[in-house]
Amino acid sequence: MRRVHRLFGAILVSCVISAPASAEPAISKNYSYFRIGGRTAEDLDKELEKRGPMTRASGHRHPGATEIKFGGDATYVEKGGNCSIGGARVTLRTRIILPRWSNRGRASDDLRFIWDTLSADIKRHEERHAEIARNHARQLERELLALPSQTSCDALEKRVADATRRILEAHDREQLRFDQVEAANFDARMMRLLQYRMKRNTN
Repeated sequence: MRRVHRLFGAILVSCVISAPASAEPAISKNYSYFRIGGRTAEDLDKELEKRGPMTRASGHRHPGATEIKFGGDATYVEKGGNCSIGGARVTLRTRIILPRWSNRGRASDDLRFIWDTLSADIKRHEERHAEIARNHARQLERELLALPSQTSCDALEKRVADATRRILEAHDREQLRFDQVEAANFDARMMRLLQYRMKRNTN
């Protein structure tokens, strides 16, 4: 029996962690913030457009963003003329970037109310991006561990690469669909949130 350890970072961001076959993906999440100023709703909108994080996918600035980095490795076991998966670990690092309004303490109650509603929705949106990534990291690890043995480790490595590519492409499509739905429903969603918070505050 021969164990061959190979990184599948040609498709994923390389991050080598040896792990038993039953391990969960290594998932981490952290937060960073960018500051904005402004004393009116129009100011806040302009500040978000000016200072928000730029994403490579859109080429535009956004009120928030989630950086997603997949990685991982796999161990291949050769025995009796066949090659099988000895272990696989998928890694996922997410960094959620959110706005922080420096003038909140000096703003009117109405503007603080609008900001709190908006900033909560921005955070919810980015948390959902991180959740989508987590779901696909878990799916990828399950599928890698379930791959059937092949006649050579090169053939099995190709199966690993194919599965990785397929699931990451599905991940990208789901993230894009989520953004499209959220953008189309933004105005209606914000109106509902403002009305809900207003009713809750008056009760």
